[in-house]
Amino acid sequence: MTEYPWPDWGSDKDYGTRVVAAWPDTVRNLPLGAPVTGEVVGRRPFGVFLSIAHHPEAIGLAEITAMPRCMELPRVGEHVTGLVLWHADHNHQVKIKLTEWDEHADLLLPLADMIGQTVSGQVTTVAPIGAFVRVADCVEGLIRPEELPEATAAEGQEFMVAILGVDLERHRILLAAARGR
Repeated sequence: MTEYPWPDWGSDKDYGTRVVAAWPDTVRNLPLGAPVTGEVVGRRPFGVFLSIAHHPEAIGLAEITAMPRCMELPRVGEHVTGLVLWHADHNHQVKIKLTEWDEHADLLLPLADMIGQTVSGQVTTVAPIGAFVRVADCVEGLIRPEELPEATAAEGQEFMVAILGVDLERHRILLAAARGR
């Protein structure tokens, strides 16, 4: 089995038709903020598809954009809990935020009060958009290429970084190499 299987609806060729027909009931029965439980039935690089308990014609999707960097996507067959974030009318999916991800949601709050301060960090990933630097357990920020201390940064490299900004809504931290390291 591949690491990222699509959901397998078996031989049920009418499943998609039933999902579309049941969409008004799905939206009504699963309002925003409603708690849900379900089983992971598909796993893709962008998130996991869920079979939502007690709603056989509802397709749930927990997207990776809502997942903290230190976590991994649940595997097919795992049972999960979450909250309804929104309804994607164009593809009849219920967008879900998994409860286990909430445990890490407030890790950025202390850093929001530290804008302008300098902290120690370690490069975890180097990408064309810059270097990702771990500044706390399960918290990474981005240093843009023009803010890197050398022309290239290497994974594992440690240096002092300044916290330029914290976007709590998008779970992002912008960093710069501290001057006079």
